[in-house]
Amino acid sequence: QVKLVESGGGLVQAGGSLRLSCVASGSIFRIEVMGWYRQTPGKQRELVAHITSGGSANYADFVKGRFTISRDNAINTVYLQMNSLKPEDTAVYYCNAWILSGATISPTNYWGQGTQVTVSS
Repeated sequence: QVKLVESGGGLVQAGGSLRLSCVASGSIFRIEVMGWYRQTPGKQRELVAHITSGGSANYADFVKGRFTISRDNAINTVYLQMNSLKPEDTAVYYCNAWILSGATISPTNYWGQGTQVTVSS
């Protein structure tokens, strides 16, 4: 059984910073792409950033220059450093990963439970 657990969300003032973490645990052989998505009520979940196992990162235009995604493959963890936060960044942030476990022959997509980020103006 594979699980993703996020942490680091909270309330911050506009212009402030937060760092999200997501740890993958369970029967893991290899983790391919890891990423962060976000969702606000009434809207579809949207990609924020993702990073390959080799460290190649891609960002949504609305976070470029403000957010940085990174990962530590040794501890199956992905991070999202969020700087210069804006009220419109308020959302539930979800961790996502494609994971090859010992029981499968192709990667399976997993989601975390989400962590709330609230940016006050």
